[in-house]
Amino acid sequence: MKTLRSNHFAWMVPFMLWLPQVRRDDLRADLIAALTGAIVVLPQGVAFATIAGMPPEYGLYAGMVPAIIAALFGSSRHLVSGPTTAASVVLFSALSIMAVPGTPDYVTLALTLTFMVGVLELTLGFARMGALVNFISHSVVVGFTAGAAVLIAAKQIKYFFGVEMDSGGHLHDILFNFGQHLVEINPIATLVAAVTLALGIACKRWLPKVPYMIVAMLGGSLLAVVLDLLLGAEVTGIATVGALPATLPPLSAPVLTLDNIRQLAPSALAVTLFALTEAVSIGRALGARGGYRIDGNQEFIGQGLSNIAGSFFSGYVATGSFNRSGVNYEAGARTPLASIFAAVMLMAIVLLVAPYASYLPKAAMAGVLFLVAWGLIDFKEISHILHSSKRETSILAVTFFSAIFLELEFAIFAGVLLSLVLYLERTSKPKIVTMAPDSRSPNQAFSSDPDVPQCPQLRFLRIDGSLFFGSAAHVEQFFDRLRAEHPQQKHLALIANGINFVDLQGGQTLTREMLRRRADGGGMYLINVKQGLWDALERCGCLDDTGVRNVFQAKTAAVRGIYQKLDKSVCATCDKRIFRECRS
Repeated sequence: MKTLRSNHFAWMVPFMLWLPQVRRDDLRADLIAALTGAIVVLPQGVAFATIAGMPPEYGLYAGMVPAIIAALFGSSRHLVSGPTTAASVVLFSALSIMAVPGTPDYVTLALTLTFMVGVLELTLGFARMGALVNFISHSVVVGFTAGAAVLIAAKQIKYFFGVEMDSGGHLHDILFNFGQHLVEINPIATLVAAVTLALGIACKRWLPKVPYMIVAMLGGSLLAVVLDLLLGAEVTGIATVGALPATLPPLSAPVLTLDNIRQLAPSALAVTLFALTEAVSIGRALGARGGYRIDGNQEFIGQGLSNIAGSFFSGYVATGSFNRSGVNYEAGARTPLASIFAAVMLMAIVLLVAPYASYLPKAAMAGVLFLVAWGLIDFKEISHILHSSKRETSILAVTFFSAIFLELEFAIFAGVLLSLVLYLERTSKPKIVTMAPDSRSPNQAFSSDPDVPQCPQLRFLRIDGSLFFGSAAHVEQFFDRLRAEHPQQKHLALIANGINFVDLQGGQTLTREMLRRRADGGGMYLINVKQGLWDALERCGCLDDTGVRNVFQAKTAAVRGIYQKLDKSVCATCDKRIFRECRS
């Protein structure tokens, strides 16, 4: 196993890292989760395809082969790839201006776009751009997950209450539309949804070993059938999934003409960035819940291969599905085999029991997805963030409310951007601490205690942080204030073991301060300089012959060397005597 991990070609068979470790208990848990996922994707696939302007069966095809490839070549244990609401909307907005939705030309463009997206994703994976996942902070993940969970529940309101309404748009749009249709609520459909929800909650609480989602869906479906028999389908008005095509995904091929590539290139780039962000965010969120880390580069490769394969098996753009991944996690999946089993079961269901799927009430599905949405909200972690950090709270809030009231993908970008802004703001102000030898401590160790007396001619500072273009102004302002407030301290010694990085502008800041001190009859000195800092200062030409002589590798040597340069007439009248040299 270690040999495979160290192999540069491990990306070709990443499933060999986890497949040999699968146990019998894992197989059982994955099979149960897969059955739940296969049932859940039936109505969703049809709905997503309709949103995307594709024939209904293409939504099911997108959840078959792409899901298998992404599970085999990705790094997440729980991420399930397939069609999603957001990806479908993006696809429709990109292609509807080029062809009439639902037509063969439209389908061809969709398959071609899917292939191009896959190639771009694969290229980013090979370019090791998976590190982009490191810029998505934990607070962004928690806020994004909670916001998406609210949207999942909101989009199921129409089915939960049996109302014919537009469930597109943002949360406020959905709630406003629902408010206009309150008088149309179907109490029987609501009863089916509520019973499904109650069964799921009860089973999860009192029978934790039983797959509560399947129990809830079967219970809701049986109740709907009984009510239809007693009252008549015309009276109950319970909407069902409807008849599904009993065929496997037919072979297809993208049409890569220069004209198509030119037309689709901008859309392919936009869809790629969105799809990768969505997949990696979901994968990281579920990884945090499951106690493992994902490999961003491998996830990019897995998503790319899944879309390339999908374009040849009648699947349009697939990415990480919040609905299916959430169901997969909540249903107890342990390995990526759950996603593979679910895709195979979906094929079998489509072939064997597609006509019977028409008895599955949409209200029951809504009840199950309400449970899924609730499970995705990490209330404990949200409370921890709210009580521990105002910065992280702001990131959480911006991501959460952006997900609810703006676009889902924009929520991720907004959270990441705010995280970077706050990080840069923090790193642009490195901590600068005044130090001095403390006679009360053994060996006169240096201390930052403000009560420790200072030398009238020499100031010791420790800088904790990097000196780069963003922090140079803050450090220069501190130097200027120090010279103005303590003009008699003409000598400045910087304890540099806290400085990890210096760029050209940061090095020039040190050089200018060194020249100012020298012009005032003093000097500036560097103590405990790391090799990396020394190399950076030399590269930017910030250490001349004089500057090199002002660099010391220990505080004792620095005090001994700097003491020789102090004004002895001032030392003669000084009562501080904080250095050993002063007492001798």
